[in-house]
Amino acid sequence: MDLYDAINRRRDTRAEFTGGPVDPEVLQRVLSAAHAAPSVGMTQPWDFVLVRSAETLRTFREHVATEREVFASSLAGERSETFSKIKIEGICESGLGVVVGYDPTRGGSHVLGRHAIADAGLYSTVLAIQNLWLAATAEGLGVGWVSFYREEFLRDLVGLPDHVRPVAWLCVGPVADLPDVPDLERFGWRHRSALSTVVHEERFK
Repeated sequence: MDLYDAINRRRDTRAEFTGGPVDPEVLQRVLSAAHAAPSVGMTQPWDFVLVRSAETLRTFREHVATEREVFASSLAGERSETFSKIKIEGICESGLGVVVGYDPTRGGSHVLGRHAIADAGLYSTVLAIQNLWLAATAEGLGVGWVSFYREEFLRDLVGLPDHVRPVAWLCVGPVADLPDVPDLERFGWRHRSALSTVVHEERFK
């Protein structure tokens, strides 16, 4: 798959997982792509926890369902109706969760390039996630980023040390297909803006 095809084909996958296992060699390539991401001061501040336990998957899904209800209760009218149609996770259906953590202590106290931007390491971790996502797309896998969780719950669930911040739970697995239109756009939650609305010359205007 061409890089630009992967970028435009990438979807936040939820309902399309087949439940099949991920080939170990494919998973190794996808994780290697994530580990090849650029990082501030070459710190490589990410960790990946691979979760396959059915019990852990169910426990996390129950927590996410509770948080979904918390968010749903804040909505009214058209927003509430639209949200009710949107599936927000494929935790059990995918069969594999990849928890991505950020370790700000990686690289020591003097990280080249982080002295003025404290979050540069966090940005690096997100770049690793994007690499993983594009590689997975090229391999024919789906990825879904689950964000309806409390960080302390996820940290405890997978045993992350206190100083490692959980950045993402990624559902990863084979898919029947990938939708042509992203779910949030298809259901009318949001629509993609034109590039011209976010590009500025010289100064913001």
